[in-house]
Amino acid sequence: MASDLSQLGFLLFVSALVAMLTRRLRMPYTVGLVLAGMCLYFLHIYIKWHLTKDLIFSVFLPPLVFEAALFISWREFKADLPVVALLASVGVVLTAAVTAGGVHYLLDWDWGSAVLFGVLIAATDPVSVIATFKEARVHGRLRLLIEAESLLNDGTAAVAFVAVLGVLGGAEQNFVSIGGMLLLTIIGGALIGAIVAAGFMFLAGRTPDYLVEITFTTLIAYGSFSVAEHLHMSGVLATLTAGLVVGNFRSSALITDAGRPALEQFWEYVAFIANSLIFLLIGAQEAQQHFKDLWLPVLVAILLVTLGRAVAIYPLCAVFSRSQLRVDARHQHVLFWGGLRGALALALALALPDDLPRRDAVITLTFAVVAFSVFAQGLTITPLLRWLKLLESDS
Repeated sequence: MASDLSQLGFLLFVSALVAMLTRRLRMPYTVGLVLAGMCLYFLHIYIKWHLTKDLIFSVFLPPLVFEAALFISWREFKADLPVVALLASVGVVLTAAVTAGGVHYLLDWDWGSAVLFGVLIAATDPVSVIATFKEARVHGRLRLLIEAESLLNDGTAAVAFVAVLGVLGGAEQNFVSIGGMLLLTIIGGALIGAIVAAGFMFLAGRTPDYLVEITFTTLIAYGSFSVAEHLHMSGVLATLTAGLVVGNFRSSALITDAGRPALEQFWEYVAFIANSLIFLLIGAQEAQQHFKDLWLPVLVAILLVTLGRAVAIYPLCAVFSRSQLRVDARHQHVLFWGGLRGALALALALALPDDLPRRDAVITLTFAVVAFSVFAQGLTITPLLRWLKLLESDS
C-alpha cells in the first residue's frame, strides 16, 4: 500500500513537471505525457501499474466521461443528436468494415482476427478526444460533435466487440440479436445513469454541505458506470447520462451556490489526474512494443483506419447537407482528423483471450495506431484548427 502511494506521488510529480514544460514549449500535454512515460521505461524506472481493461474501465473512464458530460449543454446535445447518433453507430460500422476488409485482403489475416481488430479500433477514444480538444480550447458546436460522438460510439464498439468474440467462441449471433443487444445496451445504460443520478441528487438536496454534494457526485460517476457494466449495459452511456443530469436538469438546482463552483473545479482536477496517469501509462507500454518487426502491417493498419474514418465522416455528414443540421466542411475535416484512438482501444485489445489467433499482432497494431493518433494527429490538430480558422470562430 505504501509503495502504491509512493509511486502515485512520483507519477503526479512527473505529470506536474510535464504540464509546466509542455506549456512553455507549446506542446500538447498528452504528447508530453506519452513521451515522459516512454522515457521512464527507457530509464528503467519501474511502473508497477499496467493498462488493463479493468483499470481503464473501473478507475479512469468514469471520472473522465462524467467531467466531460458535466459541461455539455443538454439543449445543444439534443439538437445535434441525430448527427452524433449516426456517426456513433453507422460510422463505427463503416470504419470497422473498411479496416477489417483491408486487413483480411492486404495482410492475409483470417476474418475473425481482422473483424476483431476492425471493431476495437473503430471507435474514437473519449479519453484522447476530450483531452486533446479541451487543451486546444475548442468550443461551440465542433467540440460538442466530436466529444459527444466519442462518448456515444463506445457503446456501439463494445457491443460489436462482445458479439464478434461470441461468434468466434461458438455462440450463435445474427443481425437481429446484435441489434437488440445494442438497443438494450444503449437504453439500459441511459436509464441506469438517469436513475443513479436522480437518486443521489435527491440526497444532495438534503444537505447544505458542498463537500457532501461533491461526494455524492463522485458516487454518481463511479456508481452509474459500475452498475451499468455489472448489468452488461454501457457504462460510458450511463455515466454520460448521469453527468448530463447533474450538469443540466432541475436536480442541479439542488446543489448549493457554494457547491456549484467547487464541484466544477473538483471534477476538472480529477480529470487532470486521470488524464495524466493514463497517458503516462500509455507511453510506458508504447515503449515496450516492437513496431519495426511489423512495419508493413503497421503502415497498412494506420492507412486503413484513416481511410475508414474518412468513409465514416464525409458520406454520413452529406446526409444532413440539405438540412438545418448541416455540418460545415471545415468541421468535417476536423471530425476526420480528430478521430483519435487511445486507451479504449488498448483496453479492448489487452482483454482479448490468450488463445486468440494473432492476438499479439492485434495488440501491436493497436498500440501502433494509438501512437499515430497521439503523435501525428495530436501534434497537428491545433495547427489544423488554426489553419481552418476554427479556434477564433468557435471560441
